[in-house]
Amino acid sequence: MAPWAQPPGGYQRPPVVPRRRSNTGLIVAGVLVVVAVLSIGGIGLVASMNSANRVADSGYTAIPSYTNTHTTSARPSTTTTTTTTTTPSRATSSARPTTSTPNTPAGPRAVIALGDNPMNAEGLGAMAATCDLPKFNTSPQGQDAFYRAALPCLEQAWAPMLQRANLPYQPVQLQTITSDVSTPCGNRSALQETALFCDGVIYMTARYYSETEGLGAHPGKYLGVLAHEYGHHVQWLSGTLKASVQAQYDAGGWDTEKGLEINRRKELQASCLGAMFIAAAVGRGSVNQTIAQEAIEDESQRGDWPKYPYRDHGSPELNKAWVQQGYQTNRTSACNTWLASSADVA
Repeated sequence: MAPWAQPPGGYQRPPVVPRRRSNTGLIVAGVLVVVAVLSIGGIGLVASMNSANRVADSGYTAIPSYTNTHTTSARPSTTTTTTTTTTPSRATSSARPTTSTPNTPAGPRAVIALGDNPMNAEGLGAMAATCDLPKFNTSPQGQDAFYRAALPCLEQAWAPMLQRANLPYQPVQLQTITSDVSTPCGNRSALQETALFCDGVIYMTARYYSETEGLGAHPGKYLGVLAHEYGHHVQWLSGTLKASVQAQYDAGGWDTEKGLEINRRKELQASCLGAMFIAAAVGRGSVNQTIAQEAIEDESQRGDWPKYPYRDHGSPELNKAWVQQGYQTNRTSACNTWLASSADVA
């Protein structure tokens, strides 16, 4: 899955869900990938002297394409440093998006639903997880080692929940990038954009967090970012992300009023799920109270601040409310943004 400050170099607009075919002819929908954001979005946050300058980043606004599936649990063992061309691709058809769900063997299948998705059932939560994290340092290599050590405890928290909901599970893949890359969801700038979830892969922009945002040697902040992105992975596995893409298409496109509200519901749920994981891990293994508070406080300060050009992640006040709700309840039903009123996801 990702928000959050006005970038000096411009704003990366999220890819646009193709618009529905109208009665008057063919509408060509574009996937717009502009210049990067120096802000908080899926979760990113520009370092500043006051939080009022923080706005959503583009990291959580990209629309998963669902064209690629990842059936292996293998993860890259080294930091990705690939440099790629940053020319955006464009969609050439207004047909309904062709989407797929995670490629899994016979057994549980994703359910393409939002509010009534099985992951939102009463009594489900992130299971207690014990993290064995290395000593943190802000270098790309240090961050990569930290993120990879955190993945097993994220799996420990979420795999049982998905199993109880009779939903599929597969491990996420991780790429810690230090140079610009191309993904199925668009290009990603290593220095100007926050982390991105796309089709079963989390792209962590290490230098963005240490150099651009200047998060410093506070491991909880980085863990909070990863937990939010893993929340998008849970949405992807459950079928919620695919359902949201279809809903935005039916609404007329990502950048319509209804399409933006759908995006806010998606992002606020991911923030809530990220906080659920912190609640499941605090007090066990490496996640002490200090790390947990760093994660929750950092996530609570993200949202669509006034400088942010699109209201696609939710206001800072509501983002904080959903983060706190996830942390205090550790229940997916309490993170069901899809059934909340429009006022609660504004």
